[in-house]
Amino acid sequence: MSKFREIDLTNLKTYKTKDRLSNVDSSLFAKSGKKGLADFWAVVPDILKAKELNELINACVNAHNRGKPVYLGLGGHVIKCGLSPLIIEMIELGVVKGIAVNGSVIIHDYEIAMFGKTSEDVATALEDGSFGMASDTADGINYIIKEAQAKQSGLGEAIGKALSETAPHKELSLLAKAFEAGIACTVHVALGTDIIHQHPSADGAAIGDTSLRDFRIFCQKLVDLNDGGVFINFGSSVIIPEVFLKAVSVVRNLGNPLKRFTTAVFDMNMQYRPMVNIVQRPVLNNGKGYYFVGHHEILIPLFLLSLKERLSG
Repeated sequence: MSKFREIDLTNLKTYKTKDRLSNVDSSLFAKSGKKGLADFWAVVPDILKAKELNELINACVNAHNRGKPVYLGLGGHVIKCGLSPLIIEMIELGVVKGIAVNGSVIIHDYEIAMFGKTSEDVATALEDGSFGMASDTADGINYIIKEAQAKQSGLGEAIGKALSETAPHKELSLLAKAFEAGIACTVHVALGTDIIHQHPSADGAAIGDTSLRDFRIFCQKLVDLNDGGVFINFGSSVIIPEVFLKAVSVVRNLGNPLKRFTTAVFDMNMQYRPMVNIVQRPVLNNGKGYYFVGHHEILIPLFLLSLKERLSG
């Protein structure tokens, strides 16, 4: 037993997500379907970031045509910006072969899938200590994680399976779609960073066990990046860059070649870790990295719809 006291969560005041004011609901999400961008690319100058974005799109097309994977890393803001439908479309087209996410992604994905809304008003809720106290979100996810540990499942696979089977809005769930498509969606958790950790239903052993299993699954998936694969990080500025760097080291340490692949980061600011851990170090001697700065809700649809159009010929 630790000699230090833990806070007692017995009298924690909670509420239901469906009763909470949320900033995002599913009616605001991106719309997948038939859209065209050929005219845009016909007039864009072949200079600087336009040239680089064009190169990245072509790298993804080449990877897909050669049977090499395109993997995505995600931060929670991508889900809150309503971009799941466009990423789901890339999964359905067989382009995206794997996804790695931080802990916030599963919370927003779960809430959208279960309740059709997400993203509480943090500033207001923090004043009275109600921030993150949605019991149905926390208890629901924490229950799935504990069940996953008992079954020796990965965290992402377990969440995806549960949402695929029970969520009323599962068509909007990235994790449910990944599970149904048979691709790995791995979840990489830092304890204490997510609202589900505030609740007495949180089990640190279960979270750690299932997330560590996902890290090892992620390492295995990165083996396939060699010679033409693509890894793109959408908006995770700390967790995914750190996880990616360690996974690259594990893959190479075990004697697997991991060269001649492409990396990219899409973020709203230039950040240290994504730059060095994804764009620079892993492809330093063999490969190429790109960094694009812009609002997710504009830049990511531009990229994904351009990729879709180019894949269709």
